[in-house]
Amino acid sequence: MLRFLWTPRWLGFGAFVIALAVTCVLLGMWQHDRHEQRQQRNAQVENHAESDPVPIQQVAPPGTEWPAEDEWTQVTATGRYDAEREVLVKFQQRGSQPGVDVVTPLVLDDGSAVLVDRGWVQTPNTASRPDDIPPPPSGRVTVTGWLRADSTNDGQAVRPEDGQVRLISSKALAELVPQELATGYIALREQNPPLDGLEPSEPPELGMGVNLFYSWQWYFFAGLAAFGFFWFARAELKERRREPQSHETDQLTPS
Repeated sequence: MLRFLWTPRWLGFGAFVIALAVTCVLLGMWQHDRHEQRQQRNAQVENHAESDPVPIQQVAPPGTEWPAEDEWTQVTATGRYDAEREVLVKFQQRGSQPGVDVVTPLVLDDGSAVLVDRGWVQTPNTASRPDDIPPPPSGRVTVTGWLRADSTNDGQAVRPEDGQVRLISSKALAELVPQELATGYIALREQNPPLDGLEPSEPPELGMGVNLFYSWQWYFFAGLAAFGFFWFARAELKERRREPQSHETDQLTPS
């Protein structure tokens, strides 16, 4: 009675269901992996938050690539800002307010430099420059903040144009700075002398998001696809069993 499953119609239907179920499982695994990455990242941030700040040279010496697990390390640096080579990071919203981040090289005492995201300032709209950018202190400063990784984008988004970029990359901005740059940048939290006129970097978001829910949802869809195939096959089988009985009843009914 199950020979109907080998007909072209049912073979095609079965292949479609298998492909759909496999796709849903793969998407579920991807979402679950994203959830685990978020967990690891949050644990990393919390671990660094409990540690004391360390000098930037210990974590990110100029000319070296530091490991991904060092991101969000609390670091300190002392030097003088190079305001002439400052760049703005466009399209930085806080809440519903458009603005820019102000990134300024900090020339350290050893002659190297590190990029410092000094903070955010509001703009009239997302594509405009601020009317007034608070200048950095002119003398020696000590900054404390989070070590952040460069953007992985290597296109137009990180290349400065008219003193503006869309994403921060120390590699792309190295040509503007004569000193050797540390990899990544510092997202400023505190500064001595104090920060004035800019909103400091926001603390890292530690929410878990909805990736785990989405993974369950995709696994459910995979199960639903398999259930649907067997439900339709069972309904077909019942219909085929009913047909011979109906035929026999018609033959026994007197005319």
